[in-house]
Amino acid sequence: MRIKVKRCMLLCLSGLLFLSGGCGKGKEPKAGGYRIYYLDTGETQLVEEYCESTADDVEGKVSEVLNLLKEEPETIDYKSVFIGGVKVKSWELQETKLNLHFNTAYGKLDTASELLLRASVVQSLVQISGVDYVRFYIEEQPLCDKSGKEIGYMRAEDFVQNTGSTLHSYQTADLRLYFSNKKGSMLEAEEISVRYNSNMSIEKLIVEQLMKGPSSQDRKAVIPQGTKLLGVSVRENICYVNFDEGFLSVAEQVNPKITVYALVNSIVDGGECSQVQILVNGETNITYQEIIDLSKPLPKEPELIEEKEE
Repeated sequence: MRIKVKRCMLLCLSGLLFLSGGCGKGKEPKAGGYRIYYLDTGETQLVEEYCESTADDVEGKVSEVLNLLKEEPETIDYKSVFIGGVKVKSWELQETKLNLHFNTAYGKLDTASELLLRASVVQSLVQISGVDYVRFYIEEQPLCDKSGKEIGYMRAEDFVQNTGSTLHSYQTADLRLYFSNKKGSMLEAEEISVRYNSNMSIEKLIVEQLMKGPSSQDRKAVIPQGTKLLGVSVRENICYVNFDEGFLSVAEQVNPKITVYALVNSIVDGGECSQVQILVNGETNITYQEIIDLSKPLPKEPELIEEKEE
């Protein structure tokens, strides 16, 4: 049975940038519960309700949240974000990445309704432990932006957060990220477009996008699964990237050199730095996989980039 705990209103900025959280003291969901995001009756902004969970595993929780999202709330003040006949036809969870396949009605939503639905679904689902990223498909086709570029995996931080009375400004960046080819022997470039908080450095954005992994199944992720990013900073034209010990693991069937230079090449190409210093728990006295000396900053290595035949 669905149990409503407490409610609060989310503010919405013209242009459909969102605020989430910040609902005041004593209004956190109970342990194991969710914030479920609905539409207000004017369909112009998101509101949230706190609901308890009865599911025991990740898959059960995903089904539970999707059911809560599509149901009409008991109060007449809110309504489901699934308007215009939109439905989730199927979904699959691959490690911590959730792929949602919507019916063709999704593609008929107007811009405002689509953005509200996307914000609601992503922010509701990534609360589940075991779901870090969500990607949308219309039938079997990846969701794309207006320019035709795949939007790829999303998380709550891709939508505006509430930090008090001041809203962050957001902007869009076109990035070239490097991942491993199928053999794990060379780097392949992937072009993406991402909207991000202008208070975040472009270098941190690049690292976070690399940690999400590639959009194409023709490429392999390079940052080992479970690695945590401890910090990114820039000083004197050098980018310092600090991971936890998870970085010392080996990405599946990927040459360690490819892991290191996917990071270095991506940051140098997309940021303002000419070198990258990789740290693990703040330490640099490391030889990665007994192959690559991380004690000094590393420049870009273009020879590792696989050139695609035209």
